[in-house]
Amino acid sequence: MVTANLLAAAVFTPMLGRLGDLHGRRPVILGVLIVVLLGSVLAATTSSLPLLLAGRVAQAASFGLFPLAIGLLREELPPQRLTGAMALVSGMLSVGAGFGLAVTGLLMRDGGDYHQLFWLAAALTAVGLAGVWLLPRRAGVATGGLDWAGAALLGLGLVLLLLPLEEGNGWGSVPVLGCLTGAVIVLVGVVRFERRVTHPLVSTRMLTHRAIVVANAAGLFLGFSMFAVFLAVSALVQTPPAVAGYGFGASVLAASLVYLLPGTAGGIISAPLGGRLVARFGAKSTLVIAAVLAGAGFTMLAALHASTWQVIVGALMVNTGVTFGYAALPALIVAQVEPAETGIANSVNSIARSVGMSLGTAFVVTMMTRNPIAGPVPLPRESQLVTVFMVGAALAAIAAVVVARALPRAQPPKLTVPEVEADEVYGAAGLDVPVRQP
Repeated sequence: MVTANLLAAAVFTPMLGRLGDLHGRRPVILGVLIVVLLGSVLAATTSSLPLLLAGRVAQAASFGLFPLAIGLLREELPPQRLTGAMALVSGMLSVGAGFGLAVTGLLMRDGGDYHQLFWLAAALTAVGLAGVWLLPRRAGVATGGLDWAGAALLGLGLVLLLLPLEEGNGWGSVPVLGCLTGAVIVLVGVVRFERRVTHPLVSTRMLTHRAIVVANAAGLFLGFSMFAVFLAVSALVQTPPAVAGYGFGASVLAASLVYLLPGTAGGIISAPLGGRLVARFGAKSTLVIAAVLAGAGFTMLAALHASTWQVIVGALMVNTGVTFGYAALPALIVAQVEPAETGIANSVNSIARSVGMSLGTAFVVTMMTRNPIAGPVPLPRESQLVTVFMVGAALAAIAAVVVARALPRAQPPKLTVPEVEADEVYGAAGLDVPVRQP
């Protein structure tokens, strides 16, 4: 059920971002929400696995909402309000993911019925649908059509990449290596193919422009960090100390509400604060701050996890770093692309985050299932979870260095704004204002 949703999202997200650029954000968002609503209702009313999978595939269209929302904000808001709004919307992705875990813990305690989760999703989607209906109509800003061949190739490459990450058992097995090799071949083919298309789904400049490449690499790290801390902390606190010599023996509900919810709830504050950081110091500096903060949280979890407050504070630091990073990425991307590329550029970044989430999930699961503590229920060793946290800290350090050194300070952003507002727009993206010629 998880894999079907993620694979479908990898196929849908770039196509939906491009459709929003072509035909306007509002009608595409409405279409997405209707599909998600139907999928949620289907999943809530069936006990058939094939129909449940169909519902999960339909729900995967929701991954396209974020790039569409960023494009909508760019169209509707003045530059001085755009940075904070994008940061708030982007930061709420991590908040929503965390609240989803907490709500799941509440609804599934004592053997709860999973259908309740899908009814809740349907209700929330209906609320969103009613709100989007009130948005103003705007024509599309891109020209040309949807590159169906490019979309099919990109979708195939992403499926071949994500499938072994989600389902791989034995990284040296022939199916896993075959899928990963096929992913490399197909994705290289996508780049070569898109160079020859008049209106490509993803322009090759978008795949080679340094700032966008760095933004996508940062999205990869942030997605990894978010899921790695969720899964590793959940495993740590639910481990019975009498058996493993560490952990707290917490229930699923306690793990969600006591240990993970504080970091998630803190996102309500850190998301708008991230917007202020971007506006004050720029996207580049905010990304560095995010990586340093996440690295400090992972380091604390690796060294100190014997007390409840230590785990809560460490997870809070990582989650806050992820939220700050999510707040910075849209400003960085929007400053580098034309309005007609807003949706697809943020779609590519969303895919990078999804790949990072898959990598984080695969890495944590692999570490937890290697050489477990023998017993009725195999348990991970403490050293294995410490390794997860140390790897997270190391990746955070690499991300901070890459962003600080590889992200250029002065680039010509692709924004058309009144000259009087240019200082605020360039500053929000962390860029130097170019000297205007008379």
